[in-house]
Amino acid sequence: MKSSRLRRRLAGAAAAAVLAGTGVLVAAPAAVAKANLMTIDKVSLHEPGLQVKVTYSCDTGINHQLVAGAIKLNQTGSDEATAAGTVKKNKLVCDYTNHTALVTLRPAVASHFAKGDTVKVSVFYLDNDGFIYTREEKVSVL
Repeated sequence: MKSSRLRRRLAGAAAAAVLAGTGVLVAAPAAVAKANLMTIDKVSLHEPGLQVKVTYSCDTGINHQLVAGAIKLNQTGSDEATAAGTVKKNKLVCDYTNHTALVTLRPAVASHFAKGDTVKVSVFYLDNDGFIYTREEKVSVL
């Protein structure tokens, strides 16, 4: 009789420990696991260049800027049509949660984008030393 009671107590204690451990994981900020992520939501024509809607999350205190670049695919001729834009670090909200940014990409000299063009867009974080973090790419038709 005593061994059965002891087994139940041990089983109960083990179950409580497992639940407590699970509770700690569940209570931890979910965004910590997803910090410094980004997704390209939409690419659109924004005369004279492009505009990219990005959903991002980042760690507090990072010293990065969000950079976007685009290149027109299936080009003919020798000049590539390219565009680039940034969101400076003081414009990013870094608190582990998701935020949206519109990045306006300005075309390089002699570059032109039009409705129907296929473009490849890359977005990433860039730190002060030139290191790239969390690179995402998407091919879209304007």
